[in-house]
Amino acid sequence: MIRVRRVHDDPSPDDGLRVLVDRLWPRGMTKERAAVDVWLKEVAPSTELRRAFHGGDLDFATFGDRYATELDANPALERLHDLVEEHEVVTLLFAAKDEEHNHALLLRDRLGQSASGR
Repeated sequence: MIRVRRVHDDPSPDDGLRVLVDRLWPRGMTKERAAVDVWLKEVAPSTELRRAFHGGDLDFATFGDRYATELDANPALERLHDLVEEHEVVTLLFAAKDEEHNHALLLRDRLGQSASGR
């Protein structure tokens, strides 16, 4: 099972392996409060793509398409696949305030597609 949560939310006992998938460490967040098991920053969108999206230059659909292209060439995605296979529950953590339009949701969907195709 793959879950998605904001890293600023309190950890839950049912989170399983907590994987931070942001390139930057969340502002004001201590390591203890974040309770991150793995920080896989390499799987996050590139700095340029993140800035374009958060700067309002891209809508979410275009951002998603470009992020998918980045993931196609990103070896860190395989590491994330392995973590998902090794753990019953993996929670992808992100820092963005928008819980409906963020890269962690896109990652979850991508991992779900790959798992069914493996």
